[in-house]
Amino acid sequence: MARLRKLAAAPPSRPPYPRRRIAGLGAIVATWAGLLTGCTVGPDYVPPKPVMPAAFTEQTGSAANAASTAKEAQTSHDAWWEGFDDATLNALMTEALHAAPDLAIAQARVREARALRGIAGAEQYPTASAGALYDRTHGSANVPVGVPPGGLGPGANGNLWQAGFDASWEIDVFGGKRRGVESADASYQAAVADMGDVELTLLAEVARNYIELRGVQRQLAVARNNLSIQQDSLSLTRSQFDAGLASRLDVLRAQAQVSDTEAAIPTFQADERASIYRIGALIGHPPEELLAQLDTPQAIPSAVADVPVGLPSDLLRRRPDIRAADRRIAAANARIGVAQADLYPHFSLTGVAGLESLNASTFLTAPSRYFSIGPNISWLIFDAGKVRFAMRAEEARTDQAAAVYQRTVLGALRDVETALVSYAQSHVRRDRLAAEVAADREAVTIATRLYRQGLNDFLSVLDAERSLYAADDKLAQSDRDMALALVALYKALGGGWQEATDAAHVAAGQP
Repeated sequence: MARLRKLAAAPPSRPPYPRRRIAGLGAIVATWAGLLTGCTVGPDYVPPKPVMPAAFTEQTGSAANAASTAKEAQTSHDAWWEGFDDATLNALMTEALHAAPDLAIAQARVREARALRGIAGAEQYPTASAGALYDRTHGSANVPVGVPPGGLGPGANGNLWQAGFDASWEIDVFGGKRRGVESADASYQAAVADMGDVELTLLAEVARNYIELRGVQRQLAVARNNLSIQQDSLSLTRSQFDAGLASRLDVLRAQAQVSDTEAAIPTFQADERASIYRIGALIGHPPEELLAQLDTPQAIPSAVADVPVGLPSDLLRRRPDIRAADRRIAAANARIGVAQADLYPHFSLTGVAGLESLNASTFLTAPSRYFSIGPNISWLIFDAGKVRFAMRAEEARTDQAAAVYQRTVLGALRDVETALVSYAQSHVRRDRLAAEVAADREAVTIATRLYRQGLNDFLSVLDAERSLYAADDKLAQSDRDMALALVALYKALGGGWQEATDAAHVAAGQP
């Protein structure tokens, strides 16, 4: 027990290293860790939170309950055009996604932004370079000894063998380079969103031109159908004239109506070809290649299902132009920190190492080695306020980007409200025109029968046929306008709402 108490009272054994040395080493490690971690100057990005309405003002049958369709909207199919159930349109959209020049341009811009992001990221790492040289020198008699390169002495010759590498690393103490990476990341994400906007606009244009093509083909069919009716009326009038039951004036009126309808047909045919050529240019094909595919008339596409409109706040995620505007604010905000970092010192490590000798025989020996390594600090003392002006410029650019974002959000709300009211009213107009066409068709039948029986004059037949032709043409235009309004609604809502797809592409570094 006494021995144990003696051991317990004895001072502890001396550590293998002095405490001061360990403490000093810990301080050095902590100091370098702090330098490497540093701080990040400049404001952190705070996403904008615009005030959005609770629901769209123009509610239609497709959006009678916006809240109930919000979840459906979030998982909507990317291929929004498949809602028209038109195989030819689907094929054109597929071609556009693979060969459209506009989309190729947008994809190239995404690749450019990705490369710029890589450049910004590489700025955080050390750089190293290697080189070698051999130098043969002959001394000049007209230059004092010691003045390079010919100051070896009269007629003296010299050789220099050298090989080595040098490296440098600027330590991002105040986060200027990290802010640069943050800005490049946001710019890349904006480019991806821009590509989504280009794709949405391209596909909407293809759909619009395709619907206009089918619309003009429908108008052409209406004109030819009415021409057939008018030609029958002309034949009937001539028969009545030959029998002495009609006047020459009736024949001339019937002939004029036939000629008027025949004159409208070439205009429709020209519009048909123009629509085909525009589609070809959009999807990246020589225009004439689509003539065989699209020259055969088909019905005007119509919606087979309601459009999940969702809530106004969903536009902030759905619309690629809004997402791009948000990312541009983030990029501009990060550049404030890039500029602000120049107010503080810049720390770097530099090093040089290699072999150097005047003789080839000793070049690869140990005494030929040389090296130099050490830290470097630079601090801008006076620049007449240049850095602070640069910061103010970046702050102003950030404010501009925020204003553009607000304008984009307001424009998106306007687009949706306009498309909703146009789509709803196009249904009402179409129903009224369909009733008018049915009434006019019956009126033509009755007027023609009464004229055959001699109970009515030919002017009633002409008026009934003119009304039928005009109503039929307006009905064709109404069907076209209703489909165009649906395309506008899809575009205003963000098309296929590829937010999840875009985010995945950004994470994977792919367009």
